[in-house]
Amino acid sequence: MNRLLVLLLLIALRAVAAPPAPSYAGRPEVKAFVRDMVQRHGFVERELDFMFTRVKREDPVLQFIRPPDKPPSWQEFRELFLNDKRIAAGVEFRAANRALLERAEREYGVGQEYVLAIIGVETFYGRNMGRYRVVDALSTLAFDYPPRAAYFRSELEQYLLLARDLGFDVFSMRGSYAGAIGIPQFMPGSQRRYAVDFDGDGGIDLRRNAADAIGSVANFLKQHGWRPGAPVMFAAGVEGDAWRAYADGSLEERTPLGELRRAGVRFDAPAALDATLGALVELATPERPSEYRVGLHNFYVLTRYNRSALYAAAVAELAAALKKSQ
Repeated sequence: MNRLLVLLLLIALRAVAAPPAPSYAGRPEVKAFVRDMVQRHGFVERELDFMFTRVKREDPVLQFIRPPDKPPSWQEFRELFLNDKRIAAGVEFRAANRALLERAEREYGVGQEYVLAIIGVETFYGRNMGRYRVVDALSTLAFDYPPRAAYFRSELEQYLLLARDLGFDVFSMRGSYAGAIGIPQFMPGSQRRYAVDFDGDGGIDLRRNAADAIGSVANFLKQHGWRPGAPVMFAAGVEGDAWRAYADGSLEERTPLGELRRAGVRFDAPAALDATLGALVELATPERPSEYRVGLHNFYVLTRYNRSALYAAAVAELAAALKKSQ
């Protein structure tokens, strides 16, 4: 018997001998979750029990969700999302959806370039929406990732409610490793709270319908307090040492811009804004000097979409590039 045939036989025997993946259905914490869904939302217990016999644990999800071994690099993050290909794709998406973007700007007060930039950063304009079954990803994180189990159990609850509301099979929806859905990568709770039927066709489809995605992103930002026409951030430099007390990692605006200036933060904004509140944001790149931004209220609103200063800064810079390309 040749070596290749022996190898193939060994692989086949191992596959046969490998134990099946354990079912989520019998686990105490899953049973407690099912009981809660029955009591609070009127689900049928046997249907959820059966569903969990089919849910698959996704080990790659657990690897992706863990914090990185080293701090993220602003330079790498920026280069990933602010490049010629993504800007060109944004220009193309704008050309195909110009009327929708303009209407969203009128109705929600959010500059269309920010809606464009978020969709570009999230999914490259619908090209990368994720490949994991949402119910698998959320269940894996809800029951096998203790650091954020409560959050993902809440999102699993919202996903099951969403599936019931819209009448789709829970196993049919695919998304990111964290369970985010569609062109704008809404978590299920955000979809239930902020998604809109922007084209008025009687349904909400964030995976295939650019109109609903555009309207939903604009509505999300409006509902989180977006201020129409207000600036988002200013590029900044620092001098002396007094500024260090303000670079504390906070994303929420709480310091008057005039106070930041007096502490040695340099940025190009009119003196009339000195009473406006902002936050000094450090964007670090290992082994290189940090960059700094002064984030205003709308910067903080962008971090409600993704609670990261790197994310908000990348969205703001991509938005500026897309506006310039008009």
